[in-house]
Amino acid sequence: MRKILMLTAASCLFALMTACGGGGGGSSSPAQSTQSPPSSTSTSPTAGTPSTGASPTPVANQMSVTVGPNTWNAQNVLYTSVTICVPGTSNCQTINNVLVDTGSFGLRLFNSQVTLPLQKVSATVGGTLTECTTFGSGTAWGTVAQADIKLAGEVASKAPIQLIADPAVSGSAANNCIPAGVTDVNSPAALGANGILGVGLNAADCGASCVATTSPGWYFGCTANATTCPGTTVPLANQVTNPVSMFAHDNNGVVLTLPSIPSSGVSSVSGTLTFGIDTQANNALGSAKVYTLNNNYDLTTSFNGNTFPESFLDSGSNGLFFNDSITTCSGSTFYCPASTMSLSAVMQGLNGNNVSLNFDVGNANTMVGNGAYAMNDFAAQGGSANLFDWGLPFFYGRSIYTAIAGTTNSGGTGPFFAF
Repeated sequence: MRKILMLTAASCLFALMTACGGGGGGSSSPAQSTQSPPSSTSTSPTAGTPSTGASPTPVANQMSVTVGPNTWNAQNVLYTSVTICVPGTSNCQTINNVLVDTGSFGLRLFNSQVTLPLQKVSATVGGTLTECTTFGSGTAWGTVAQADIKLAGEVASKAPIQLIADPAVSGSAANNCIPAGVTDVNSPAALGANGILGVGLNAADCGASCVATTSPGWYFGCTANATTCPGTTVPLANQVTNPVSMFAHDNNGVVLTLPSIPSSGVSSVSGTLTFGIDTQANNALGSAKVYTLNNNYDLTTSFNGNTFPESFLDSGSNGLFFNDSITTCSGSTFYCPASTMSLSAVMQGLNGNNVSLNFDVGNANTMVGNGAYAMNDFAAQGGSANLFDWGLPFFYGRSIYTAIAGTTNSGGTGPFFAF
């Protein structure tokens, strides 16, 4: 989730709402990125075998995703339901309203939503393995536990997941994970979801850097009631992991498909998340064009005479984020032009493949005020002159393929996007 900026239903009609223009509960200025991609030496899946053909025994590999009214009145947030189990048992729990995110890696659930007695992972330095996860406008502090993750007919067995805001380590959050001025994403209300399903471009969320050194500052060993925790190295097998990479098959990426919607937005919409690329009949790459990425997992976007070298596709961002002179809503970074604007940009991959894209920017206040939750022209300032975030609005009307780094399919070797 390289960026998620929520506009609540009350939203910018009441411009001082803290969620207005803020990420995950709220800064008023969008931050640039979420998790930094791991080094290229650690991008292969930590478990499973990269799929290059049809599964020997096809399984149900498709699940429903929705955008619509929700408990937190968060706009353009894509949700699904996730089932977790105590590893190797039938003691399971289904958690609804989990954000589907092609911009991060791994399952992260708020501890308050999990009722299962999951086994915590021990840190190399002692204590419980605890992670500080950084998103576009906030940080999430929580322990690492093991669970079987069931998505459609697929299973990621004994997968490391993050339990955000685990009270067992809450006393060390401020010293280890919450720098001054950054939001602590410590509740479903702060995020607008009960957790995050990261099905992005990588397997392990940190990779070789965290295996070798504590310098990334992501993982710690925390004892009960500690006020500060020492950093720790973490083997790949214990790092929070993209569950798709751990499937027995259909483990080389995902296809996210959403229908087209009118420019005025709609109250709700449903689509599908399909696991695997070229592994079953329903996930064939076909004629989709492949856009390869640089070492930071970025594309390039050219717009309005400017080049944005940090460009990416991210279903966990609820808008299109880029800096421009378009009029913003009062007290917000979301755009509120007098009438819908028709714009165009050129997206290019590292492989030279490019495409001219037409897109709209509408008045965020008007759409939200009219009851829209799904909007393809919901946009805001990006907070950086280099950033162009093609968030969830870009996904409407498309099937977008996200290929995991180090895996293969008919389009080549990931990481890449295709549509």
